[in-house]
Amino acid sequence: MSEQGDWRELRDRRMAEPGAAEAYEATRLAYERGRTARVTRLARDLGRTMRAMGEEGGTSRCTARREPPPDA
Repeated sequence: MSEQGDWRELRDRRMAEPGAAEAYEATRLAYERGRTARVTRLARDLGRTMRAMGEEGGTSRCTARREPPPDA
């Protein structure tokens, strides 16, 4: 089996455990809150608004906050 297949199998087994889906969702939400805080802090430190940063990226303020990282 390939390395990718090994990881999929491991993930599937872990997600089948009791409480795994809830823990995964709680972790995802915590990550999103942290990411929002980092982006907001970066905007503040650069003297920019979230709207301006979103427009530069070709998106809206809301999308800039919710968009997952490229490797997710």
